[in-house]
Amino acid sequence: MHVGTSGWQYRDWRGPFYPTGLPQRLWLEEYCRHFGTIELNNAFYRLPTREAFEGWRERTPAGFVMAVKASRYLTHIKRLRDPEEPVARLMGRAAGLGDRLGPLLLQLPPTLRADPGLLDTCLAQFPAGVRVAVEPRHPSWWADEVRQVLRARGAALCWADRAGPITPLWRTTDWGYLRFHAGRAQPFPRYGRQALRSWAARVVEGWPDGADVYAYFNNDVDCAAVADAFAFARAVESAGGEVRTAAAADTA
Repeated sequence: MHVGTSGWQYRDWRGPFYPTGLPQRLWLEEYCRHFGTIELNNAFYRLPTREAFEGWRERTPAGFVMAVKASRYLTHIKRLRDPEEPVARLMGRAAGLGDRLGPLLLQLPPTLRADPGLLDTCLAQFPAGVRVAVEPRHPSWWADEVRQVLRARGAALCWADRAGPITPLWRTTDWGYLRFHAGRAQPFPRYGRQALRSWAARVVEGWPDGADVYAYFNNDVDCAAVADAFAFARAVESAGGEVRTAAAADTA
């Protein structure tokens, strides 16, 4: 199990998570002291240069995993149409992460209705062996044809939560991807202990030992993501699962 947060550069994390006197340019290194993975969600708004990805590789320890959220140009502007160039550009730049590169996330617009053929064409552009997770947000995607495309392409359906599961819990490949957007606990947008225990049980019972499952907390407000990621990692371990840090991966 790989547990982390969606992004790391949030000003309100200074104090609750990052030491007050620590320069922001060192926040990634501090983050890596606590977590073995991160989801790079700002790539959705502006795809970083290859040099930026190479810099993050140099700043993270061996075994660290960086998932990358695909650019909105592919998912929201092109809406998966004509995916050849956007996917090639994404892969060409993200390759700068080298062995730190984890799954790539395609979060689809909530107004994009299901089109299994379009999804299949897009997924076909990714190189063999690259892990891709898909997070649809229109209910029309919950169809057998979509599930078959994901299975055939070896892509994972992202299990998403917003005050409870909002996607089917399909296992379409031998690895998993979870995103936690907001819980029901106080203060908002925290997750309660029971919710995290329930998710931990789903993961541990649903996946065999040794399977890679990536979980990211996107509820960044007031450092909720950090607190919930720590709590979820403890819940996974209490349920009999293993949470891998960069150091553990390096020595495994």
